Order: sequence, then structure tokens, then C-alpha cells
Amino acid sequence: MRTRLISTTLLALWATSLFALEVRLTFVGASTAQLENPHDLKLTPDGRYLFVSDVGNNRIAILDPESLELLGEFGADHQSGTHDIDFDHLGRAFVADTHNNRVTIYEIEGTQAKLVGELGERVRGPEGVLVHPNGRVYVAGAWSGNVVAYVDGKVIGELTGLSSPHDLELGKDGNIWLADAGNSRILLLTPDLEVRAELARDEYDFNGVRYMDLAADGTIIAADKNNHVVKFIGADGKLLLVLGDGRPGKGAGRFTTPEGVEVRGSELWLSDSGNDRVVKYTLELE
Repeated sequence: MRTRLISTTLLALWATSLFALEVRLTFVGASTAQLENPHDLKLTPDGRYLFVSDVGNNRIAILDPESLELLGEFGADHQSGTHDIDFDHLGRAFVADTHNNRVTIYEIEGTQAKLVGELGERVRGPEGVLVHPNGRVYVAGAWSGNVVAYVDGKVIGELTGLSSPHDLELGKDGNIWLADAGNSRILLLTPDLEVRAELARDEYDFNGVRYMDLAADGTIIAADKNNHVVKFIGADGKLLLVLGDGRPGKGAGRFTTPEGVEVRGSELWLSDSGNDRVVKYTLELE
């Protein structure tokens, strides 16, 4: 089935921090593929495909990152509640197969995927996965309230005491940003899972912050699900921009329970999960 962008309406939004960093966004369009509650997004290492964790359809949906056309899918015959995805240096996909309490591992060739392994020790309901350049795989167990680090399939570290942790993203210095969704905060962790810093609920008015990504300059772009907005936080900790008006809706600059975020240069993709679609923006940080 061929899909197309449903809108080319332009939406320009901006905000300025104390250091005069400007964020400017232009709404490009949205997918029309039959998605159901899409969550996190990840470009393949070669940038050819956008992999979407399509929770309600228990699969990875593969979109063209430019047109958002549906090109393929995999996993619907064995996944349940697919939430997150990441890639290792070999191009293998690591998928949070949430309701099966595991991370499934696939060899990828184009839009084809071959299941080759899994991780699951000490995690329940995994909703975040990060393959780190240090060789470790970090998995956030939303139901077990922890983050577990694996090397060669074996547990070598664990952080407990979390509440529904979700996304894990790599910082520029090798540290790890974690969305501790149930506590409505974002934590900065060392590779050994020690807490270094906190972006707290009260300071940023988070309400169930879920998935995120980092722009090249270190700006965090985070889906603040229950506030129905996406927040841009500079590397200096300043809140630069809130995209959305806080009310559930559909259209340029509006969301219903957004979840997924992926950024590449000036291109930004977001999962407008409650509206069953992926939206695309162009992004300028000046």
C-alpha cells in the first residue's frame, strides 16, 4: 500500500534562551500508513529506512524517512507490544518486545529481518533499549522498575528504584540519558549506571516523559506524553521550546500523547501516538 504526506502546511515556531539559541521548526507532513499507537523511532545506520515501534500492531513498521510511505514490516508473528528499537555497529536491530519480557535481536538486510537472539534476564516489560559503543546493551524494564546492562548476553550491572523507565539515549560524552517516566523526570547516568544529574518534574513540568533524542549540539528533544507536548531542552539545561499547546489534538504543532522522537541533522520525526501517525518537521537550531 502506497502512502503519502497528508499535509505540507508550514508551521514556524521558535524560542530563545538566555544564550540566544533559537529553535525553529517547520511542519512537513504526516504518515497515512495504518499504524496503531506508534512509539519510538530509529533510522537505520545507513539512513535509508525509519523503523517505527508499532505497539498496537505488535511489529516494527518500516517507513521511507522522506515520504513516510510504508515499505515493509516484521515481527507481527512473534512480538507483543513492541516499544523501542536500536542498532549495533553491525547493523543488527535490538527491539523491546515488551509484553514478552524480552529484547529481540535481528539481522537486517534492507527491509528483511531475521531473528537471531534475545535478552531478558532480570527485566520485565522492557520499553527502552540502547546499544552503547562500549559494547554494553542497556535495557529499561518498565514493569521491573530497573535498567539492566548486558555484555555478551550476561547481566553485568543494574540500577533499581525507578518507576516505569522508558527511553535510553546516548549522550555526546558517553553518558546515558534515561526517561524515568513514572517519576516524570530525566536522569543522566554514567555507563556504570550511577546517577549524575536529574532534570526534575518540578523544573520542567514533565508529566510522563517517554522517549527522546539528542540533536548534534546536545539539545534534548523529549516527548512529554501526558502533557501532549514535545519539549526542547538545551545542553545548558534551559527549556528552549514547548511544541504543542498542552491540549490533545491533531494538526501542525499539536499532538495526542506523543511518544517517539528521532532527529538527524535538520530532520525531525515524532510519533503522534494517540493519533496513530508519525509526523515530520524540519529543525533549525541557531
